[in-house]
Amino acid sequence: MSKVYGNGMSDFSRLPPDEVVFGTSGEMSLARANLQLAARSDVPVLLQGESGTGKDILARLLHARSSRGHQPWVKVMCPAIPHSLIESELFGHERGAFTGANCTKRGRVELAHGSTLFLDEVGGLDLAVQAKLLQLLQDGSFTRVGGQETLRVQIRIVSSANVNLRRKTDEGSFRLDLLYRLNAITINLPPLRNRIHDLPVLIDYFLHRYSDSLQRAVRPLSSQTLTQMRRFSWPGNIRQLENLIRSYVVIGDEDVLRADMFPEAEPDEFTQIDLAQPVCLKQITKSMTAKLEQEIIRRVLEAQGGSRRKTARWLNISYRSLLYKLGEAHSLDGIKTE
Repeated sequence: MSKVYGNGMSDFSRLPPDEVVFGTSGEMSLARANLQLAARSDVPVLLQGESGTGKDILARLLHARSSRGHQPWVKVMCPAIPHSLIESELFGHERGAFTGANCTKRGRVELAHGSTLFLDEVGGLDLAVQAKLLQLLQDGSFTRVGGQETLRVQIRIVSSANVNLRRKTDEGSFRLDLLYRLNAITINLPPLRNRIHDLPVLIDYFLHRYSDSLQRAVRPLSSQTLTQMRRFSWPGNIRQLENLIRSYVVIGDEDVLRADMFPEAEPDEFTQIDLAQPVCLKQITKSMTAKLEQEIIRRVLEAQGGSRRKTARWLNISYRSLLYKLGEAHSLDGIKTE
């Protein structure tokens, strides 16, 4: 559920170089500048971005380049730990605190003393744990589950979120005062579709990385495949790209890339047309165009996190036009939109 590395630097020696991590986009240049500023301080840092945009890598870079870089790196995957266990996982527990607590256990907070604690997807914490985390951020104090003694630590907290924490505060599922404590410095990571010019250097990095680790020689991708990859929306961002390149290195066939990016249409979309009798070509064309339009809207909506305004801008149509099309696209009813 979480990882602790005894030697802080051993795991960071294989981090990608800056030209791969940050590329050339303006948003990533700003992220790089903010990271350099944050590395020189101990204030909490919040990394925001869609899943797969590289928040974990930036958190590791931040730790490695800080004064705490020689200390153990402590990471907690917040959504992966059940709510009933997360408080004990973070703050530890005393013997007899609950059924099965046969001994005193130190939590991740204590293990991170003098180092960095990375709370991955912090938006998944429940309100009770958020209150204890707020106290920790305020004065460095906490108590173990079932304990009375107040303990103190000196740690640097870095957190990440793939959701809008401000919106969660409006919904009442995240404390506003905790958000203010966590985001002393906020670093925003853009989705891959917004930094598509960085695609070649990322592809080259993953090709070399997995060719070396898997000991397989592969051919460079064809210009046709690269063009298709530039046109793809990358809903899974850099993580999706990495997985695709790894599959390509293993299989050695570019078809694995194209099949994942552009899955074939359902065959019955076309085979239902009965050409054994006269048909109205105009009506068929109109119907198939409408289906294609709905599918495109669906994919863009998903890639834009359900935001209708972002989807309209991405499709280069007016917001009113998109609302009209959504009113006709009954198959989109299951997608949550804002």
